[in-house]
Amino acid sequence: MNVESIAPTELPEGAHLIDVREQAEWDAGHAPGAQHLPASSFLENLDKLPEDDRDLYVVCRSGGRSIQVAQWLNQNGFDAINIAGGMDQWFESGLPLESDVDGEPFVL
Repeated sequence: MNVESIAPTELPEGAHLIDVREQAEWDAGHAPGAQHLPASSFLENLDKLPEDDRDLYVVCRSGGRSIQVAQWLNQNGFDAINIAGGMDQWFESGLPLESDVDGEPFVL
């Protein structure tokens, strides 16, 4: 099953963005307003997914984990879209980052 992918710069305003990177990656830098659901514990946290019918946009560092999660979501009744190039591409595109630690946010 193919998963639709878009560039980070194509993310619609108000989109529901799910970051599936691990805690240290999230803490270093993430997209403002993103929801953190690590891929390693994704299935245990399905109850945290939004219950509305909005598309889910999934991001990781470079696109590998997010495309797997998006594929699983699509196979299980959700509408998920992968963010191509992940947070690496997000950062390179100059999109905003915020951090949960002191210092400038960065992509780990």
